[in-house]
Amino acid sequence: MRSEHVFTALGDATRREIVEALARRGPCTATKLASDMPISRQAVAKHLTQLHRARLVAPQRRGRETHYQLTPEPFGAVIAWLEDVCARSGREHAA
Repeated sequence: MRSEHVFTALGDATRREIVEALARRGPCTATKLASDMPISRQAVAKHLTQLHRARLVAPQRRGRETHYQLTPEPFGAVIAWLEDVCARSGREHAA
């Protein structure tokens, strides 16, 4: 997964809020996430679809419900990219 997909997905404040909620709570349904947000369950579900396309969340079917959980791998790729940029930036400023 390329980091631009992650940045694109996280470019939306609502999706960042959903990611933060999943980090705090663990796996959750769109209905549960929407209960604490000022948007509908359908809107949350659309945001979860975008996060899933970026591979930031993984859906798991449990009976009639779908629970979403964060997947750490794409975040690691972005962290590595940021660390590389910061390291190169620090070398350039030191020179």
